[in-house]
Amino acid sequence: MVDRLANSEANSKRIGVVEGCFGAAGQPLTIPGRVLIGEGVLTKLCRKRPKARQFFLFNDILVYGNIVIQKKKYNKQHIIPLESVTIDTVPDEGELRNGWLIKTPTKSFAVYAATATEKSEWMNHIAKCVADLLSKSGKSPTGEHAAVWVPDSEATVCMRCLKVKFTPVSRRHHCRKCGFVVCGPCSDKKYLLPSQSSKPVRVCEFCYVHLTSAGGGYAQRADSFGRQGFNLSDDEDEDDSSD
Repeated sequence: MVDRLANSEANSKRIGVVEGCFGAAGQPLTIPGRVLIGEGVLTKLCRKRPKARQFFLFNDILVYGNIVIQKKKYNKQHIIPLESVTIDTVPDEGELRNGWLIKTPTKSFAVYAATATEKSEWMNHIAKCVADLLSKSGKSPTGEHAAVWVPDSEATVCMRCLKVKFTPVSRRHHCRKCGFVVCGPCSDKKYLLPSQSSKPVRVCEFCYVHLTSAGGGYAQRADSFGRQGFNLSDDEDEDDSSD
């Protein structure tokens, strides 16, 4: 069915509508063989709080963005190649229900659907697209994936030293290797994780020791930047970094 729709006029129009909703700031989405499988609003577990995001599933990529005007305008477009995606279900907890993890080497996060049926449909379609891509390419499933960040609200103290309480002055940071919420002193080093960034990124002391003892690599101390901690532009600790 996907192959039949690939060159259909209806499919081209649907993809064109999605491109138009993202405007000039979005990346072109129309390429030969690409099919729009489905779309919908999912709740993405971001760093600060859960947020509604518009998702579009194609046969080779997953696209999502912020909702400006529903079905008319979206921004902050993100494109995830499906070949690198693995998914895992998330147990229901409190108000967060019908969720699953979307994991890639670059970024991983949790999303939640409105109903169990919707969750099942999304997961089944994503799994089918990934399996079809891997079958055609002959590649193996991705073994490595980025850590899912622990939301800020789940940590009132540093998850490594268990001593430092977070305040407006003592800020929360995230280790890019394990996803824990940690204090500045417990994450005062950077380490090169090529799948996530071309520059060294913040890691906690525990992961730093593990990474350097596991085979070495390029590490950098925070104090080389002239103060304890990192500039926001380098560390990407702002809210949008988890979108």
